[in-house]
Amino acid sequence: MLRTNARTIITLMAMATTLPACQSTTTTAPTSTPTTSHDAARQQEDARMDLGAFSISLAVKDLAASRAFYEKLGFEVAGGAMEKNYLIMRNGTTDIGLFQGMFEQNILTFNPGWTYDGKNVDPFTDVRDLQKALKAKGLTFATEADESTTGPAHFVLVDPDGNPVLVDQHR
Repeated sequence: MLRTNARTIITLMAMATTLPACQSTTTTAPTSTPTTSHDAARQQEDARMDLGAFSISLAVKDLAASRAFYEKLGFEVAGGAMEKNYLIMRNGTTDIGLFQGMFEQNILTFNPGWTYDGKNVDPFTDVRDLQKALKAKGLTFATEADESTTGPAHFVLVDPDGNPVLVDQHR
């Protein structure tokens, strides 16, 4: 299991970018039954769950060795600090968080309301609405967002292979 809570991990990932406060907008999927294959395709696209920007947080044993490896793949440091035991590496629109001694497993991370580089996206689906939709699909949560709140919140799911999936909203 995780040694550090999910909020701490994502707060560290977010330190690379400062965001202005912004109001979120909730979107909902249509509920009508499709009548043609074109309608079905459109409904499937409309019902797609937009989880936001994706990154992966890697639990590394040697931060310097991991940095050197990912730099050879074209990644550059975009945030973090060696003395804080984490780096955010970026190659184009792909972010990888390297974390030494902070958690035991790699974590798949989604950030509703953000682009890959931490810029606000509007409209976006609030993390609490995503959580409700996933509950309706029968998923269970390792950690839940408080549905009575607004603004920043997160939840954690664990996939069938034991991989933590963090959905973390910063605004």
